[in-house]
Amino acid sequence: MTIEQKTEERRNRTFNSRILGHVVSCNGAMATISATEFSGETSLAAELSVGRLISIKVGDNRIVALVYAIHSPTRTWTENAINVMHFEVELVGEIRDGGQQISFSAGISNYPTLGAIAHPIRLKDLNEVYAVNGTNPVTIGHLTQNADIAASISADALLDRHFAIVGTTGVGKSTAVSLLINRIVDACPDLRVLILDPHNEYAAAFKSRAHLIEADSLDLPFWMFRLEEFSEVLFRGQPSIPDEVDLLRDLVAEAKRNFKGEPSGGAFPNQGDKSSITSDTPVPYRMADLLALIDERIGHLDGRQEKPHLRALKVRIASAINDPRFHFMFSSKTINDTFAAVISDIFRIPGKGKPITSFQLSGIPSEVVNSVASVLCRIAFEIALWSDGAIRILVLCEEAHRYVPSDPKQGFLPTRQAVARIAKEGRKYGVSLGIVTQRPGELDPTILSQCSTVFAMRLANEHDQDIIRSALSNSSSSTVSFLSSIGNGEAIAFGEAVAVPMRMCFDRISEADLPKTASGHSSDASRSNKPGGSPDIRQIIQNMRHMREVFTPGVKAPLEPEDYLSQQEPQINPLHHQAGQANSVTAYASSSGLAADGARPPKASLGSVHSPDGRGSLFKDSLMNKKKPL
Repeated sequence: MTIEQKTEERRNRTFNSRILGHVVSCNGAMATISATEFSGETSLAAELSVGRLISIKVGDNRIVALVYAIHSPTRTWTENAINVMHFEVELVGEIRDGGQQISFSAGISNYPTLGAIAHPIRLKDLNEVYAVNGTNPVTIGHLTQNADIAASISADALLDRHFAIVGTTGVGKSTAVSLLINRIVDACPDLRVLILDPHNEYAAAFKSRAHLIEADSLDLPFWMFRLEEFSEVLFRGQPSIPDEVDLLRDLVAEAKRNFKGEPSGGAFPNQGDKSSITSDTPVPYRMADLLALIDERIGHLDGRQEKPHLRALKVRIASAINDPRFHFMFSSKTINDTFAAVISDIFRIPGKGKPITSFQLSGIPSEVVNSVASVLCRIAFEIALWSDGAIRILVLCEEAHRYVPSDPKQGFLPTRQAVARIAKEGRKYGVSLGIVTQRPGELDPTILSQCSTVFAMRLANEHDQDIIRSALSNSSSSTVSFLSSIGNGEAIAFGEAVAVPMRMCFDRISEADLPKTASGHSSDASRSNKPGGSPDIRQIIQNMRHMREVFTPGVKAPLEPEDYLSQQEPQINPLHHQAGQANSVTAYASSSGLAADGARPPKASLGSVHSPDGRGSLFKDSLMNKKKPL
């Protein structure tokens, strides 16, 4: 055929023809479409580019197909000539045309035959494919294929079956999370959101509707921790010693039963019910009582094998009390029964116009972050459980692979169990889980498989792509293959909250509403008022040493164990003392260098029992110089 004949044939083609090609093979899930590209034309290539949806005519219905590969059967391309192309498509579903009304079904009743005509998908068909059939539809962006069609999800389906946002660093995960949470809260005003924020970046994104909890303002009493969680604090993330944990279990339970304080909120076991209290029961006790019980056991004539473990346990407790980083656990506010106030503050019950809590974890010691996360996730589930689902809570775990790593030997078991319980049972009681991670390959696959909706942003790692492919029951290799090349702010959404896998772009949000680091403040707000905005190096060092409030000259330190213990009235039951034995709390106070009235001698100073030489340690005398029979 001459060039003139080719040009004439191209002119004779109707420009608005909807025919793209014809089916030349079909195996039930995939099909191959053969198309002819005329010299100089680009419309066909635009309609049949990888990642786009097309239609295949089958009787009165239309099969929706996704183009995932394109190739030439001869593996050659000739300029100024007619070229035949083959397009590999995946069959997505079926548009059933009932005349005036159309409907989309993910199932296919009649498969395309050889020679079936492929054509560009109609706009109304595209809208029907991505229409949200569930309740509470929420628009979060637009389709990549057509910016005029909104990308919508079902908020209820998203929350009922959990969700995950995955993507490599810098692709816009935090921005997507901010957009998603804001839109969901608008659609579900009764929802309470707890964000475990390790980078302190979400406070700026939610502004007036978020309650910010920082390490400096946090009060999470030590008695709210279960035994395993409290042991994690005492052992600083290292393997625990079973003998010490067994002793701690008995002593903590006894200290809780000895507590004589009045409840400040909620029911509190009366004296007759206290026999049922265990070390895991969330009721208050005083650290002075616990230490006094340890001293009492050390003073017993029997139990020689326990004494080394008791002394070691006492050192660990004293070390935690002395550590300024644990101020949020051992401040004076944590002595009383503040359970109701703590729950109300963290989980926004009532919301008071701020249904979102941004829990900033960066100021919490890294060795106990898992323990704190365990407490929060566990309490979130128990609130929903014991309220019979009256409170709807979403727990969002940023950098989730830290809490539930894929390796069972890593991480903290109670944290893994708390998150897994929400993932497996949370939907029964109204607790939802949101997972955000840049390394899905390092996340427990069981947790990810419980997330029925996934927003997969760009993932370059092949192992991470394999995890996404295997974790999703309705995913396909053709769709997941796009993950390594999609742009920033773009995602492929799978699962219960969307009708079919959807390649979409998140809506852009204003610069002022973007997540920011440095506790949610702008970079200018984190600088000092010095000329040029240069930082105060002394303030930085104080922050690194956690001395912002502890060693302020002329101001009494809020976390001095001497004061902390002296404020707590000993509550030891006299029946537990041997006849003729002096009150162990009094002996403890005198051996620690405290006066009878709790005043500190002139030479006393804040110290740490784990300091190299023990100088300045509150418990130096108590641990080193006490003369008691073995």
